[in-house]
Order: sequence, then structure tokens, then C-alpha cells
Amino acid sequence: MPQITVTEHLLLHQKESPMATGKFTRLLNELILSAKIITREVNKAGLVDVLGFTGEINVQGEQVRKLDEYANSILIHRMERAGVLCAMASEENADLIDIPPTFPKGNYILIVDPLDGSSNIDVNINVGTIFSIYRRPDDNDHSCADLSDVLRKGSEQVAAGYFLYGTSTMMVYTTGKGVHGFTLDPGVGEFLLSHPDIMTPPRGNVYSVNESYWNYWDEPTQQAIMAMKTPQPHRRKPCSARYVGSLVADFHRNLLTGGVFFYPKDSLDPKKPHGKLRYLCEAAPLAFICEQAGGMATDGEKRILDIEPQTLHERVPLFIGSRDDMLDTMHILNPEATD
Repeated sequence: MPQITVTEHLLLHQKESPMATGKFTRLLNELILSAKIITREVNKAGLVDVLGFTGEINVQGEQVRKLDEYANSILIHRMERAGVLCAMASEENADLIDIPPTFPKGNYILIVDPLDGSSNIDVNINVGTIFSIYRRPDDNDHSCADLSDVLRKGSEQVAAGYFLYGTSTMMVYTTGKGVHGFTLDPGVGEFLLSHPDIMTPPRGNVYSVNESYWNYWDEPTQQAIMAMKTPQPHRRKPCSARYVGSLVADFHRNLLTGGVFFYPKDSLDPKKPHGKLRYLCEAAPLAFICEQAGGMATDGEKRILDIEPQTLHERVPLFIGSRDDMLDTMHILNPEATD
């Protein structure tokens, strides 16, 4: 059976994906090259001085780990030179990242979480890069983008995906026409199609949540999680708890095998009253992927992709996963919500 690369797959499906233009293909190719470089550093993280903290604090008030900084610098360096972006945003940068005037500009906007789950690097657990791509509304304006070009609903994304760095390196992405997964073959240096047309099961037997925050949650959230741990008419056994602490790793497992991931708002925690996850670089891209794979994503009240963020680093609660499990969850969280 012939092996299909990401670029070949994009070209083969170009008629179905209006965004799969030459510029879009170039954007993805630069992202892929960045991921290969990051993969190399992640794989040798225990051998070189890239573990631990830099001593700096990022915009989220978190200590910056050395690999976070490295992944962020690689992505910015590669992508600003691609000639297809008018701006970038990163979890690690407080403001929009403008494309220097010395480089050509395009109409795409890239938003990234350079190294999700990086606190797990020290103990050799999967981490990943999450990306979201928007197209600037005004195709003829190549001047610097501003926040109004970026603060848009997740439903306006033209593509989203992630790279998962683990026992193998995978790329999973969607352009709004299904979800496809590719695995890096180190022998040829290419991402090869390994998971075509991913569809998440309508129900799973896994739930992922950090239950140490139980006392911070409101009663409906506690009831929704108790329902996952309790035998139901459609499920004889309780669901198993599986929580890695790397969003992209937990999401990827549940996407393939079925299950739900919860990060509720911590109503009683003044530090995280709206939850921890960032809308633009985490919740929105994963919600886009999940829906394209037949799943569902909400903030506990409404569809994630319908939220219009007000700030660059806005945080939202996230309930995401298998559709039937999510419908049961929404019935508990918000009985009046409609499908």
C-alpha cells in the first residue's frame, strides 16, 4: 500500500478543501518542519540542558520552562519567514506577534500553544504543540493585523491541529472536512497518513479530569463527574479515570478510543474562576477537531466554537469528547440547553 504524506494528502483533497491553496500548503509545511525540530529536542531532552525553568514568567503568570521557550522561538523563527502570515499569537507572548517588515506577508493568522504539557517533560510523558489557523477577513490588506483580526469565534477557523510528541510523533489536523492523523517516519523524515478519517466513538469508557479541585466546583459539575463514575442504564461499569495532565495527550487518547475531558471553572478558586485553559490556543482548536470527528465541545453552557473571545489570552471552561457522553453531561450541567 503506497504511503501518503501530509502534502500529498492536502493536494489530493484540494477540491474538497478550498483553503488548501499553495500558500496554505506552505504554511503547513513550515509548521511540520518546526515540529520535526521540536521532536528532535524533546527526544534528547534528558541528554542536554533543556529541562527545568528559564527563570522567566510568561503572560499566564507561570514559570517558563526551557523547552517551552525553545519551541516558541523555533515556531516564531520559522513561521515569520514563511511569507503567508500577517500575524501570530502564542501562549508564551503577551501580545500579538507582528511579522517584521523585512519578510513578505500573507493573509493567514497562526495561534499556537508551543509545548502543551511541558511540565511533564521531566518525567518523560507526552507533550504536544497545538495550532489554530484563521484567514484574515480582508484578503487585500497586507498591513499589520490587529486584535480584531484575531478575536474571532472558533467556528471561523480554517484549520486546526496538533503535534503529539511521544513514543512516536503524530500530527492530527482538520481543514473542516474531516480529521486525519499522520505519524512521523524517522527513516524518511516524513509524516505519513496513518489514521485517515478519524471518528471518535459516540461513547467511551474513560473520563479525564483533575479531581483534586473537587471542592472548588459547583454542585452540577460534581454531579456530572459522579455520573461518569456510576453505572448507568447504557453502561454497566463506571468509567475509568485517566488523567495525564497534558491536555493534548488526554484529548488524543479520548479522540481515538472514546471518552471525555473536563476542565471546569473553579468557582471557588479566585485564581481560576473561569477555568485554566486558553480559548484561542487550546479550547477552540481542539473543539474544531472534536466536532469534525463527530464529538462535542462546550463550556458547560454553550458550544465552544460559538464563543467570541474578548481578550487574547481569555480562559474558558472546557467539556469535550464523545457526543453521547457529552449530551448526558450537558443534561446535568444545563438541563435547559438544547442540542
